[in-house]
Amino acid sequence: MSQQHNQETTAPDHRDTRKGRLEFNKLRKRLRRQMGKAIADFSMIEAGDRVMVCISGGKDSHAMLELLIALRSSAPIDFDIVAVTLDQKQPGYPEEVLPAYLEQLEIPFYILEKDTYSVVRAIVPEGKTTCGLCSRLRRGTLYGFAEQIGASKIALGHHRDDIVETLFLNLFFGGKLKAMPAKLKSDDGQHLVIRPLAYCRESDIADYARAMQFPIIPCNLCGTQENLQRQEIKSMLRGWEQQYPGRTETIFRALGNVAPSHLMDQTLFDFKGLDVEVDQSLGLPGIRVVNL
Repeated sequence: MSQQHNQETTAPDHRDTRKGRLEFNKLRKRLRRQMGKAIADFSMIEAGDRVMVCISGGKDSHAMLELLIALRSSAPIDFDIVAVTLDQKQPGYPEEVLPAYLEQLEIPFYILEKDTYSVVRAIVPEGKTTCGLCSRLRRGTLYGFAEQIGASKIALGHHRDDIVETLFLNLFFGGKLKAMPAKLKSDDGQHLVIRPLAYCRESDIADYARAMQFPIIPCNLCGTQENLQRQEIKSMLRGWEQQYPGRTETIFRALGNVAPSHLMDQTLFDFKGLDVEVDQSLGLPGIRVVNL
C-alpha cells in the first residue's frame, strides 16, 4: 500500500474527492502539529534518541508510528525509530499482518513472541477483567526488550481522551487525583516512557486511521469484555461532550493548570506553614455595634 494511495479518499464525484482530500490534509496537519507541540513541551525526543515505538495493531499506535516517521523527516534533530510489537499468542491472532505492513515502512522492527495470553487466562477467574494483569505482563516484556536494544525512550500510543479517562478512573475507583503523564520515568528508574499523542483527540486519530487504511488488529483478549470501568468512563464523557461540547478539552487543560494550594495534599503544599502577621496590640471594640 503506497503512501499516495493511503492519502486518497473515496467519494462519488471529483468535487467531493477534492473536498475529502482537503479535509484529510487539514486533519494530518493538525495531528502533526499537536504531536510536535507535545514533544516540544515535554522534551520527549532529543538528538541521538533511539525511540522504541510500541505497536499493538490498534489505530492509536499505527497513527503514532506513521506520524513519528513523518516528523523525523522534517525534524531539526536526528533520532532513530524502532517499531516493536508483542505477539501474545491469542487464538486467531493474524501474526502475518503487522510484519507485512512494517516491512513497507523501511524502519527496523521486531516481533516479540510471548504467550502472556495463557498466563492471563490461567490466573484471572472467568468473568473478571484481564486488563490489569495483561498490561503488567506486556509492559514488563517491552521494557526488557528496550534494554536489549538500547532504547532511550519508549513511545506509547495513548491520546488525550485516554489521559482524561484515566483521571476519572483514578478519581472514581482509586481515590487518587492523577492521570496519565505525557512523559514518565518507570518505577525502576531505567526507562523513559513518552506519549507523543497526548494532545491528539481520539476522534481525529480514528478518522486518520480510516483514511490511511491501517491494518487494524482488534484485541480479542480484553477488547470484547463488557462493563469495564474504562468503558463506563468513556460513556460518561461521551454524554457530557454531547451535552456540553468541548468539556473534555476543558478537563484536559485543567490537568496543566493545577493549584496545589487549593487541593488537600499536604505533600504538595505546606498548609501547616501558612501564617500571617497580626498586630497583637489591637483589642476588641468596646461596643457591639460597629458603624463601618
